[in-house]
Amino acid sequence: MKRLSLMLAASLAGCSVGPTYQRPQTPPAAAGAFVDPGTTRVSPGAVAGEWWRLFDDPALDRLVVDALTHNSDVRVASANLKRARAFLSEARGQRLPTTGVSAGYTRSRVAAQSAQGALPPGVDGVESDFFQAGFDASYEIDLFGRVSRSIEAARGDVAAAQAALDGARVAVAAETARTYAAACGFAAQAEVARETVRLQSRTMELTQRLVEAGRGTARDIDQARVLAENARAQVPAFEAERRAALYALATLTGRPPAELDGDAAACASPPGVSALIPVGDGQALLARRPDVRQAERALAAATARVGVATAALYPSIRLLGSVSLGAQRIEDISKGSAFNFSIGPLLSWSIPNLTAARAQVRQAEAGADGALATFDGTVLGALREVEQALARYSGEIERNVALRRADAAATNAARIAILRFEAGRDSLLQRIDAERARASARASLAQSNAALAEAQVALFKALGGGWETAPEPVRREAAPAG
Repeated sequence: MKRLSLMLAASLAGCSVGPTYQRPQTPPAAAGAFVDPGTTRVSPGAVAGEWWRLFDDPALDRLVVDALTHNSDVRVASANLKRARAFLSEARGQRLPTTGVSAGYTRSRVAAQSAQGALPPGVDGVESDFFQAGFDASYEIDLFGRVSRSIEAARGDVAAAQAALDGARVAVAAETARTYAAACGFAAQAEVARETVRLQSRTMELTQRLVEAGRGTARDIDQARVLAENARAQVPAFEAERRAALYALATLTGRPPAELDGDAAACASPPGVSALIPVGDGQALLARRPDVRQAERALAAATARVGVATAALYPSIRLLGSVSLGAQRIEDISKGSAFNFSIGPLLSWSIPNLTAARAQVRQAEAGADGALATFDGTVLGALREVEQALARYSGEIERNVALRRADAAATNAARIAILRFEAGRDSLLQRIDAERARASARASLAQSNAALAEAQVALFKALGGGWETAPEPVRREAAPAG
């Protein structure tokens, strides 16, 4: 036992070969406020966790939670995390000794010829029994850190898998919100097109009566019909896109496309955030974004694997021990005279494979270099995505404000044109042109409203929140038939 204690102490005092991981530094400018001034509709406050609740839409809240619970991509990421944890348990198990239990019975006979005269005359041979039970143990002394580096790498893999799960949650929440907003936006655009059809149909009927009364030409009827038919042609396209978005929304929440959500199908206008959107700063962003955390933990795991490969260049030391009981009679196996033991170190060194081992070290080092480049690229990509989302959100707000003014002006101009036409002061062509401008302004505003909602969702996705309080993913039970 004294020798065993000394060997264990030497193991603990051993050094781990290979580089010691240190988190790479990011540029100081990356930790400050975002470069793009963005818009007055954002604030430097802390990013909201359940950001979709800022839209103040109960249907959207329910759909996002439903997707986080049942989406297949989230379930895959959750399974990958469980797998990584199992590998970590396996790596930790290398710190424990390998044991074995054996038991045996042997019936043997020694012939007189084999005994070479040791047996009495007239005896052909001697038969005997032997009973044995044993316990063997083998323990690797981690003198050069192969086991500890393996555990370190496995821990990095677990943290990276957890970050990947969080990233899947962010992506699914954002895609659910975007798809819901798209379905609502297409419904609003379809309604604008139908309203335009109704207005242009009345104008065409009026034009036909005027032509019959001698106050117009067939060209006027055709021009009015062009506006009406163009608007009518847009309705089925918008409706088709609305249904396509609803089908996608169903599968995002773990349902078959046929199980459309009733609230989403009834939505008639895209949701929007009226309050200031908190965006925080670069330092908080890099700490929150799952993809940045995943890349950093993958780098830590790759660095640890350099140590694992380096440890193969050094000898492997194992402490071997066995305890056994052996006797020729079963009733004697418990006596002290039947006790046997052995203990001692085993030194092994695969010298012929040093060339391959050194090549494996170079492979691991190249993998760590690639992981570092991936981390740097992920950091820059995260900052870029937020800046781009802020710029696009700002631009869409300004565009939406301008289109609202244009819609108000076009509506007022069409109203005046109708009054002047009825008073005989404007021609039918002027009225048609005014109605064409109003239809175009309303369609542009409806499209901008949908784009504004998607720009808000894109900003939330770039900020990387929404995974903090996500529910555990589970498989959705199939709905009963009938």
